This record gives sequence, C-alpha cells and structure tokens, in this order.
Amino acid sequence: MATYSTGQIAKIVGMHPNTVRMYEEWGFIQKPERKENGYRVYTDLHIKQFELTKKAFQTEILQAGLRKRIIEVVKLSANYRFDDAIALAKEYIEIAEEEIERSKEAAKLCEVIYRQPPEAGVFFKRAEAAKKLGLTIDTIRNWEMNGLLTVKRKENGYRIYDSNDMNRLKIIRTLRCANYSLIAILRMLTKLEREIDGKKDSMLELLNTPEEEEDIAWACDKLIDSLNHAIENARAVIQILEEIKQCYNSQARQI
Repeated sequence: MATYSTGQIAKIVGMHPNTVRMYEEWGFIQKPERKENGYRVYTDLHIKQFELTKKAFQTEILQAGLRKRIIEVVKLSANYRFDDAIALAKEYIEIAEEEIERSKEAAKLCEVIYRQPPEAGVFFKRAEAAKKLGLTIDTIRNWEMNGLLTVKRKENGYRIYDSNDMNRLKIIRTLRCANYSLIAILRMLTKLEREIDGKKDSMLELLNTPEEEEDIAWACDKLIDSLNHAIENARAVIQILEEIKQCYNSQARQI
C-alpha cells in the first residue's frame, strides 16, 4: 500500500500543505495515521477523498439546503459512511431536479401574470398591497430599494400601487419563491418589454441569458444552468464515492 507525506499529498492533489491540514480539521477527509514522530501518513484513499471534495464543491448552490447537503456528503465519506453518503448525494440530485422544475414553473406563471390586463382605477396603499399579496411591508420596501419596482406617490406623499404594480409584485414574489436572486429578477424585469425580431423573449430566456457585457456576478446567476451543473457533479460524486468505498475495502483486506 502506497503512502505519502503531507508535502507529497499536497503536490499530488494540487493544494497547499496548509489546505490539506485544514481539510482534515474540517472533517472533509479521513484522519491520516501518524508516525511515531507525529508526521501524517496519507494513502491512495486520501487522494480519492480530495478528488471527491473538489468535485463536490465545484458548484456553489445555496437554495433548498443543497450546499449543506453536499458538505454532509463529504463528511459522511470522511467518516467511512459511504452508503449514507451515496444515499444523500442521490437525495441532492432529486432536490436539484425539483428546483429546476420550480424555476421553470415560476417563469411560465410569470408570463401569465404579466399578460393580465390592468384594472382601471384600482389603487392600493403599501400596507394594503402587502396584505393582499401576503408579503410584509419591509419586503416590498426592500424590493423597491433594489430597483425592482418604482411606485407613484399621491400629493400627500403616500405610495400607491396600481394593478400593473401589483402584477409586477406578483412576478417578483413568484420568482423569489423559486429561489431566483434579486439580480436575476431585475434582469428579467429590465428586459421584459424588449422586442427581439418582433417577438418577446420568454421569461425563462430572460432569466437565464445574461448579456455579454454583464460582469461575472450576473453570469454566475444562471440558476437553471447552475443546477444542471450541480446535478452532473453530484453524479460524478456518487461514482467517486463508489471508488472510495472499493479503495477502502481493498486497503482493509491488506491490513
């Protein structure tokens, strides 16, 4: 059975030795055996474990507790609970697939909401709008501060929301429930009226297609693409977990 020092394993996996030690402290890899002089002894099992962590953390998905789940997958593997880790990785894929469907459904629903005709002479104060939509006043205020909505004011300074404003708030609420970020929603609302070749963009296209000149913060906000990438990574994680399990059983037989 091949063994490696901290420096050797760091070079193999492409990490700084301090990062290698940090991963051990965080419980991302199995604790290595130590020599009498205290030096750590790593094996091929650790190399596979580092491969697992790199693949698991390649895509950062925060919604629906997915990030916590993939961290737990890594930690379960580090504790030799490979079957539990595989089961949790499969659960991760199922949840990510559900999130994709929620996102698509939200986009379709928004198209329906947007096409609702405005109601003449219908106005709401902020508190009334919040109550009707099941939102808090602070939530509506936050959306306004982030540029998602610009409302009119009466002569006395009170904000009033017409039916078009209410539809816009419904769209924002729906997309937030589908875990789209405020910046993605702002992009969609900003482009909503734009005509391309005489045909409006679909909501889904607007949400997931940033402009070329947009910075990395916008480009990384392509929720559905990110979820699909996370699913691919999770499938790769399951394969690596199977390999780690085999490696562990093989090393156990050699002892």
